[in-house]
Amino acid sequence: MSILTVMGGTIMTDFFRALLDPDLGFLRNALLLGLIGSIPLGAVGTFVVARRISYLAAAIAHSVLGGIGVALYAREVLGWSWLHPMLGALLAALTAAGVIGWVSLRSKQREDAIIGAIWVTGMAIGLLFISRTPGYVDPMAYLFGDILLVTASDLWIASGVGALIVAILLLWHRQIVAVCFDAEFAAIRGVHADRIYLLLLLLTALTVVTLVSLVGIVLVIALLTLPPAIASLRARSLGQMLIHSILFTSCFVFCGLGLSYALNLPTGPTIILLAALVYLLANAVKRVCGN
Repeated sequence: MSILTVMGGTIMTDFFRALLDPDLGFLRNALLLGLIGSIPLGAVGTFVVARRISYLAAAIAHSVLGGIGVALYAREVLGWSWLHPMLGALLAALTAAGVIGWVSLRSKQREDAIIGAIWVTGMAIGLLFISRTPGYVDPMAYLFGDILLVTASDLWIASGVGALIVAILLLWHRQIVAVCFDAEFAAIRGVHADRIYLLLLLLTALTVVTLVSLVGIVLVIALLTLPPAIASLRARSLGQMLIHSILFTSCFVFCGLGLSYALNLPTGPTIILLAALVYLLANAVKRVCGN
């Protein structure tokens, strides 16, 4: 145990020193983005887990690649320098959320097949546009994250999106909670359950975009669901679950970023693997202890 403590202390010490290095601004940007994104990610993730719509959130997340690919192509070929890849991702995510919400509420066809089609179509569009973009664009960086992609403009976008999400949650949190636990009863009480459900999907779309550049499209859904799942094991109320989820997400981002820097590992997978290990350990402890 003492050896692990010394190793952990050394890793964190090196990480803190790196954060103060003027030549490693990208590392500070990545940490700031992770901490900013932890708030909406932990909050919205709590409702996603409570409503059990993780598969819908995954479809929305994967559709983001289409918006990124179109934005990169438009910047290089059409000269639309104002179209930031994260803005393209945001538009694609909101579009996918709207379509998926409409399908899940209105369509009489197999919901899973349609959502799966939206999932893969978004990725296919993104890869096609990336392949036609002049120069070298590595799609793996967007799929699994790359801290070198994090820029100051990403921080501003994430801050604005995060503030919007928090404001919406403060305004409609009671209705969202009601729909998450019993949509039919909420509708009887006068809540527009379908609208609130669609709002939750739109919030999910906004949320996944905030950390796409850090952990990637494929992995962001794990960071959206694992911290709330861990928090749910001990939380006695949805409010406790939400707060603990935000704290867990922040901790995973900070520790995962530190480990990835010290051990020269990919940042996104390191953060997610850390969260997954904690989730498995928490489940094991709960089974052994009983409560």
